[in-house]
Amino acid sequence: MQTKSLPNGPNVTKRRLWEVIFASSAGTVIEWYDFYIFGSLAAIISTKFFPPDNPTAAFLSTLATHGAGFVARPFGAVVFGRLGDMIGRKYTFLVTLVLMGGSTFAIAFIPQYASIGLMAPVLLLVLRVLQGLALGGEYGGAATYVAEHSPDNQRGRYTSFIQTTASIGFFVSILVILGCQYTLGKSAFNDWGWRLPFALSGALVVLSYFIRRNMDESPAFAKLKKEGNLSKTPLRDSFKSRDNVKLMLIAMFGAIIGQGAIWHTSQFYAQIFITKILNVEYGSAQTVMAIAVTCATPFFVIFGALSDKIGRKKVMMAGLLGASLFLYPLYQGMDRLVNGGTILQTVIKDTSKVTTFEDGKVITQTTVKLPNQQVDERTEVRLPTQTLWLLGLLVFIQVLFATMAYGPIAAFLVELFPTKIRYTSLSIPYNVANGIFGGCSPFVATWLGSLTGSKFAGVYYPIFLTAMTFIVGMIYIKETAGKRLED
Repeated sequence: MQTKSLPNGPNVTKRRLWEVIFASSAGTVIEWYDFYIFGSLAAIISTKFFPPDNPTAAFLSTLATHGAGFVARPFGAVVFGRLGDMIGRKYTFLVTLVLMGGSTFAIAFIPQYASIGLMAPVLLLVLRVLQGLALGGEYGGAATYVAEHSPDNQRGRYTSFIQTTASIGFFVSILVILGCQYTLGKSAFNDWGWRLPFALSGALVVLSYFIRRNMDESPAFAKLKKEGNLSKTPLRDSFKSRDNVKLMLIAMFGAIIGQGAIWHTSQFYAQIFITKILNVEYGSAQTVMAIAVTCATPFFVIFGALSDKIGRKKVMMAGLLGASLFLYPLYQGMDRLVNGGTILQTVIKDTSKVTTFEDGKVITQTTVKLPNQQVDERTEVRLPTQTLWLLGLLVFIQVLFATMAYGPIAAFLVELFPTKIRYTSLSIPYNVANGIFGGCSPFVATWLGSLTGSKFAGVYYPIFLTAMTFIVGMIYIKETAGKRLED
């Protein structure tokens, strides 16, 4: 590992830069893991914390609670962005880490609706909002911290490792869930084992805290602090300049909204579509998602590095255009694979029995007693391995578009704003766009499908957002690759 400073950037060695990337990424992976186990377990959570008499309403309520965490992100961006520009990047995302981990850990111990009634969803909502506040401050800090250590001509490559953390956190959440499910068995996992992934967060946060606490401040922030040029009112300073406000709006409507829509659609709505609309068995659906996300994750770095060579705008716009053109055909293809192909087994559950079909014939019918006479009617289909692989390929293509839109975006955003208000100016548009538009995509898409009765209606929302963002971005975004970070 090099011991001399890297050219075209701050006075940082390659070894030190990789230490910064590892420390920032490790903590961010854990924060995304914390945030996304909620979404991955939405189907189970809906039966634990909401009234059982209407399963569809309970599931939509769970998705709304999931979305509340995203809605809270802009407020976290305001609070923690301000702190990050005033007291430092390092200390701020230490606070966000502890807040996120503590909230996730607490979810593991909330009593169910059957025990405490409406207090169960209220407590769940409060903790979810705290998660959103923490995440609102995390990304801006991590992206800014890594970028301010990176050389100008390789900023896309090095900051793209932060972009991988969301997908890695999502993958780890699926891996932990499948591991718990396999170890405990489906019945025990659905009964109480779903709490274990939340409880595990406590140990992960302690580990990450000790990794992060030994980091130094970024060279750019340390220089400003030494010179006495830190902003005393970064929130006001971000909005008092018309040019800076214009940049924030261009970033949001020309890049981030579409990026958030395709990212959350490919990694969350795809999962909902497969399990709730196509009725694919839960474990198989999670495996499909895990494989697709794993295979696509290296492309965050590939496209981030490519943006250093050909420009951020070209790579991001290509991802947005691909998503707007191909999302609908991809979801049609997923439907045809399941409903037009071979189904090995279909299981239909209702309030009194479980009926299993093979080739359209009843092979077993078992009488069961569900707790509290809960209405639980659903169908699960088991698919051949070849069909699952093809299903995974269609999800992979969606995630690939997301990697194109998302891989270069940290470098692009950091290069837009001056150092003394960078954390705040970056975090607010990023979290407004991802929180309000992107994070709510699964809820809006599911609601549209429920409202219209069309299985494909939910895809119209991300298609509209990616197409709109592509048009705005093509008109207003100027290339930033290779730009020297301003003080």
